[in-house]
Amino acid sequence: MARDTIDLIPISGRDELVSYLEAGCKPPSAFRIGTEHEKFAFTLARHEPVPYQGARSIRALLDGMRLLLGWEPIFDGDNIIGMADVTHGGAISLEPGGQFELSGAPLETVHETFTELYAHLAQLREVAAPLGIGFLGLGMSPKWTLAETPVMPKGRYQIMANYMPKVGSRGLDMMFRTCTVQVNLDFASEADMVKKLRVSLALQPIATAIFANSPFTEGKPNGFLSARSEIWRDTDNDRAGMLPFAFAGGMGFERYVDYALDVPMYFVKRGDAYIDVAGASFRDLMAGRLAQMPGEVATRSDWVNHLSTIFPEVRLKKFLEMRGADAGPWRRLPAFAALWVGVLYDDVALDAAWELVKGWTAEQRQRLRDEVPRLGFKAEIAGRSAHDIARDMLALARGGLARRDRLDNCGCDESKHLEAIAPFVEAGRTPAEDLLEAYHGRWNGSVEPVFDEYVY
Repeated sequence: MARDTIDLIPISGRDELVSYLEAGCKPPSAFRIGTEHEKFAFTLARHEPVPYQGARSIRALLDGMRLLLGWEPIFDGDNIIGMADVTHGGAISLEPGGQFELSGAPLETVHETFTELYAHLAQLREVAAPLGIGFLGLGMSPKWTLAETPVMPKGRYQIMANYMPKVGSRGLDMMFRTCTVQVNLDFASEADMVKKLRVSLALQPIATAIFANSPFTEGKPNGFLSARSEIWRDTDNDRAGMLPFAFAGGMGFERYVDYALDVPMYFVKRGDAYIDVAGASFRDLMAGRLAQMPGEVATRSDWVNHLSTIFPEVRLKKFLEMRGADAGPWRRLPAFAALWVGVLYDDVALDAAWELVKGWTAEQRQRLRDEVPRLGFKAEIAGRSAHDIARDMLALARGGLARRDRLDNCGCDESKHLEAIAPFVEAGRTPAEDLLEAYHGRWNGSVEPVFDEYVY
């Protein structure tokens, strides 16, 4: 989850909220790739979750990484909860259940994101190995109950944990027991943003199928290929979903601002304190009418923080966040960035992707999104299988990356990073199905081997 912003300049009005998003526009030469990935920490000896405090703990990991990297620590009260690379823009942060997240720096190529990830994991192993801690890349915790899962000491998470059960049945599972991989990409103009948003929303369920990797809950198959994606269907539908309004006429920055203003707030941050305003209206805060904070008006940081608590399948900030994929083995993570860079950062591929999805209705898109967590590549839309569309999407990405022609030291373009997912797309078989086959076969009905075979 993003580092909270502190900018106490009051907001002058709605136009300023629109201008904030518009400021993300940049020429294609300045486009960058920002990756994020989460992973579960566990004890190597007993495959147990890692608490925040203690000799073998999340805090010990953070302290060790701080000494190793020299990054600026981020505190919540007296507790270190992350660190920021103020030179290059990356950060390490914690999700509510101790999921360890790298938010990468904005980089020019997928090759660079691969190098960044490899370096991060090498550094993390250097600190974690003496502590007897390993890391697991799955979309959902395969073993631990909610009660067994630790709670990180961050004020915003306590507010969210109190609010979530009021608006959905799966919010606590989302917070404490899921992991994702994301890629954040730029846009050149409002029209470019709208086109990329529409294409990526329509195709996000296809990416979910390609990366589906969460078939276990509390040691047993849960009936889904992406339980993480299924959990989002009943987490908080006021702030999640497929954004059908994005496909309507008149879509732009203003329309997204109006949507965001209608999403209830979680918190307001003043100094180091998180003030619980869960369910309140940002419009009331802008007008100084918030009952919990009489006379207080919205600041720029309030808007940035509010945008970070909206969770649609694709999220708009000053860039677009692809939010559809389960975490997975580390070699598969750069493929998520490669897939979306190939489709969205090449005009030929983007145009072809729009032709692929533009005839789909809101109802068809929603049905696809609802079916993919359970059916994976067997889900259908407009008479075609998700498997067929995934093959089209992979081909578009390959072509887009080839035309980008960003070569590594070996002379390979960025399409090499798609090879980690190509076998799944070609076979029409999700990674989760491999996990289930192992569970019912050589793992003899146990999830314990996943901690050995999938450890980073």
